[in-house]
Amino acid sequence: MQVYLDNAATTPLDKEVFEAMAPYMLEHFGNPSSIHTHGRQVRAAIEKARKTIANILNTSPAEIFFTSGGTEADNAAIFSTVRSLGIKHAISSPLEHHAVLHSLEALQKNGELELSFVNHDDKGGLDLEHLEQLLAERPLTLVSIMHGNNEIGNINDIQVIGEICKRYGAIFHSDTVQTMGHYRHDLQKLPVHFLVGSAHKFHGPKGVGFIYTNAAVKVPPLIHGGAQERNMRGGTENVYGIIGLAKALEIAYRDMNEQQKYIQGLKDRLISQLLQNVPDLQFNGYSAEADKSLYTVLNVSLPASSINEMLLFNLDINKISVSGGSACTSGSNIGSHVLQAINTDPNRGAIRFSMSKYNTPEEIDYVVEKLAKMYKKVTG
Repeated sequence: MQVYLDNAATTPLDKEVFEAMAPYMLEHFGNPSSIHTHGRQVRAAIEKARKTIANILNTSPAEIFFTSGGTEADNAAIFSTVRSLGIKHAISSPLEHHAVLHSLEALQKNGELELSFVNHDDKGGLDLEHLEQLLAERPLTLVSIMHGNNEIGNINDIQVIGEICKRYGAIFHSDTVQTMGHYRHDLQKLPVHFLVGSAHKFHGPKGVGFIYTNAAVKVPPLIHGGAQERNMRGGTENVYGIIGLAKALEIAYRDMNEQQKYIQGLKDRLISQLLQNVPDLQFNGYSAEADKSLYTVLNVSLPASSINEMLLFNLDINKISVSGGSACTSGSNIGSHVLQAINTDPNRGAIRFSMSKYNTPEEIDYVVEKLAKMYKKVTG
């Protein structure tokens, strides 16, 4: 059996999504900026996709801009806000994705920005009273706080955070890459200026995403060079990627209630089996608490053991694909900044399990069985 439990890194493409994309790979090949029939057909498909996404999120198509993915969208929100709106201060969290942290740190290094971090508890829960205190001191601020953490699965209440930001007139950007397509977002009710999505996190294609930009915020073009995306992002559009993105989000919302229940069941099974079969287990962050974490992610620290030095390698040999943290840092010599921030014991091997609708209970059982055998062999 071969098991893939690294869906927070990327998800397999849904067959329905591929079928929607295929005609725009083979038949409808026109440049959407061309005025002839071939071009107009493709332009119409892009605008239909934009309208689909806007309808799902309950916003205007004019506020949806297509990008190459979540990283570009996060960068665009942060750099555009700071450089066009006169923002000199930002508030974030040390638990953010590097697409956010590295952008803010680059601006800080250049002297364009002062950066403050919200306090958090030993499980990564944010102190929103501290956020309000920081905003009271400097209200003209960019607040960048994610919805769902990609490593430990913690969910932040972005409705409450958005309302705090609104009270102080702050600009609020939320990295929603891990929750887009998994949770519902109503942009008529959510007080946010920017949020983002990346298709490959919800069974769409890689290399395409979007940024929602509230019409009240006027920002300059993301990329210069052409009139595409209403003069906001020059360059020929990733047509079949955009078609796949819209279809994937449509399917995600169509099946969301059923899939949430199913995947949460897999996660509950994994928690129960691990507790029964692996001694001295620790769950990182709030990932084992259903009301405080993504139903797709479970982050576990295993007992201290020599096997932890090659933990992911040994799992891979057993045909189990998981992550030790974010896929963006796996394979490097840099440990997880999220696990370091919550003071996880570095002697324990950490695994991020992340599940999708394509996983099965049998796969969960297989993974726990292999892990238990690995530790039994070491401990005797």
